[in-house]
Amino acid sequence: MSPTVFLYGKYRFYFNSREENRMHVHIQSPDGEVKFWLEPIVTLAENYGLKISELKEIQKVIEEKNNEIVKAWKRHFVSKR
Repeated sequence: MSPTVFLYGKYRFYFNSREENRMHVHIQSPDGEVKFWLEPIVTLAENYGLKISELKEIQKVIEEKNNEIVKAWKRHFVSKR
């Protein structure tokens, strides 16, 4: 299961339910996918096809919506344990 946290333009921000415990978010677009760590700071973990300009935009969105993403992570993963 990969619940969507929110949509932003052409980007879907979501979690993979069966993955590592370190807090992170995946982002998918028609052009590719990325994964960002949320802690200890927002950092790019993996990039499959997105341009530097897109990565910068996505990172800015994550930083602006960090509290929302972390709350969604805790709600989702606490319910899975």
